[in-house]
Amino acid sequence: MSFAATDEQRALRRAVADLMAKRCTESDVRALMATDTGVDPAVWRELAAMGLLGLLIPEEHGGAGAGPVELGIVAEEMGRALLVSPFLATAVLAVHLLTESGDAAEQAAVLPRIAAGELIATIAYAEDGSARLPARIATSAGAIGDAWHVTGYKHFVLDAAAADLLYVLAATDAGPAIFAVERDAAGLDVVPLTTVDATRKQSRLQFVDTPARLVGRPGVGAEAFTAALDRSAVALVGQQAGAARRAAQMAADYAKTRYQFGRAIGSFQAVKHLCADMLLEAESATSAARFVAAAFAAQSPSRLADLALAQAYCSDAFVFVAATNIQVHGGIGFTWEHPAHLYLRRARSDAQLLGSPSWHRERYLQQIGA
Repeated sequence: MSFAATDEQRALRRAVADLMAKRCTESDVRALMATDTGVDPAVWRELAAMGLLGLLIPEEHGGAGAGPVELGIVAEEMGRALLVSPFLATAVLAVHLLTESGDAAEQAAVLPRIAAGELIATIAYAEDGSARLPARIATSAGAIGDAWHVTGYKHFVLDAAAADLLYVLAATDAGPAIFAVERDAAGLDVVPLTTVDATRKQSRLQFVDTPARLVGRPGVGAEAFTAALDRSAVALVGQQAGAARRAAQMAADYAKTRYQFGRAIGSFQAVKHLCADMLLEAESATSAARFVAAAFAAQSPSRLADLALAQAYCSDAFVFVAATNIQVHGGIGFTWEHPAHLYLRRARSDAQLLGSPSWHRERYLQQIGA
């Protein structure tokens, strides 16, 4: 499978890289980490103006109508910079869920607002410590006439504190369904979670007879959420690969400039081996992420198996590279003031975000019929 980029794709990468260099510096990341929402309105407007919020949205709804390969390119550059933003939740997860829902009216009402940067949305599906869809959905929804109400809870919801609209997976008498809940709806409680990675804001949602709007048909919610998570994982592995490459470069740069015993530490064989191992893992993760993006773009029959293996590999590779980066930096790498630990925190978070590496390996075996 060819990874050759077109002129337009190379221009897209340069544009996103330039934006990240200007608006997502280490100081910017740390400043947003300290906020409750992780949103910089000025950056959000720039993402919209550049067409990045509408990257996956069809042109008839004000988007660019781009595909998985372009998404992977954008994700790599955002991952390198550790962008703190509801981009993944809104422009990727929510957009893919709306696409999979088959609800034309909801798409026409919401997608143009996302593309314009007027709406922040997220999706809620995880329960009981599971990062994927629960085997049995505890959150339920019932209707009195045409009015639906949701009761239950959701864990690990990305950017819920900033979201204007939440798409929730809930059980109904007709099967799992998607419900839209407004941020200010009665009976909704958003509780921010303290996690290892402050660059990804997560919350717990509690619903008590909360008014909701049915999206799509009852009974197809689980399939729509699963398909949306799979398509969105292209962005996650791209971010992991981009961040891993950045962490590996950080270590190599430090090894060239840090002197000990009268010579650069990169001249010591042990440090050389560490840097070589980091390079191998980071470049392999990049290859895996780009392969999966191309597989989804081509609708390859093996794309779900490819994705499962890539998610497991990229998660482990990013954790290894980020941890080894701290080892190369030595004592300074453990300090709060140094950015190395920010990559390890993101790596640990990403490794669980859409399922653990062991979960993805099990899924890979199921996909290949082992």
